[in-house]
Amino acid sequence: MSSYVITGVSRGIGFEFVRQLSENPANTVFGLVRDKAAVESKVAAEIGRGNIHIVEANTTDPEALQKAAEYVAEKTNGGLDYLIANAALQAKTALVGFDTLSKDPQALEEDLIAHYRVNSIGAVHLFNTFMPLILKGQGRAKKVIAISTGASDPEMTLKADVFQATAYSMSKAALNMAVAKFSAVYRRQGVLVMAICPGAVDTGSLQIESEEEGKLAVAMFAKFREYSPTFQGPAKPEDSVKSVLGLVDKATVDGGYAGVFISHTEGKPYL
Repeated sequence: MSSYVITGVSRGIGFEFVRQLSENPANTVFGLVRDKAAVESKVAAEIGRGNIHIVEANTTDPEALQKAAEYVAEKTNGGLDYLIANAALQAKTALVGFDTLSKDPQALEEDLIAHYRVNSIGAVHLFNTFMPLILKGQGRAKKVIAISTGASDPEMTLKADVFQATAYSMSKAALNMAVAKFSAVYRRQGVLVMAICPGAVDTGSLQIESEEEGKLAVAMFAKFREYSPTFQGPAKPEDSVKSVLGLVDKATVDGGYAGVFISHTEGKPYL
């Protein structure tokens, strides 16, 4: 029996993590979300398994996270095997670069802060809150996983001049460093902390609504193809999650994975 806490499970990769992990009735899966009622209804309609617990907690709210950790501890006798930081912000500002964003410096700063707050600081709060449970995990796992992005690697940006996704990329790069720092603290206690890029995945996060946004999205995907000529478009969440979980299962503290940021394929390009 393994226990999992996953953030951002209302849709996309997060929801797919819940679906795949709950297929094993021996697993207990906790999904942290902002809107508990809506996600519980979706889970009941589309998955319908009794080993899933939806818990209301925003990762940017330390008090809510603490209450969520207390709830999880009650259900698991105080321990936790896996923690997956999946919740993320990717706003429509991802479609343009600094040349466009610089026209409104205040909006640019607010966008950067919002991304860092969710994608970097929120993960730090999450790790700090649940680490005591991870340390008491009953199984051999003790794994803390952050879902990152290849866009956080300067190499990807420079290879094809990928100017888009500024705040998203920067905040995820900060997340990768946070992962390394947490690993530096907890690796010797047997905790694996690592960041994984799941590839480009069709999660619907950008919610393209206009012809202009559609053109900008096409331009961004063209940059992705320039970086990776074999890129055929975003993958399905089920395929990406299956690959990520395969790596999570394989990775160990002593196997060279502690504190690293790598692709779910363990190779490059990320797409």
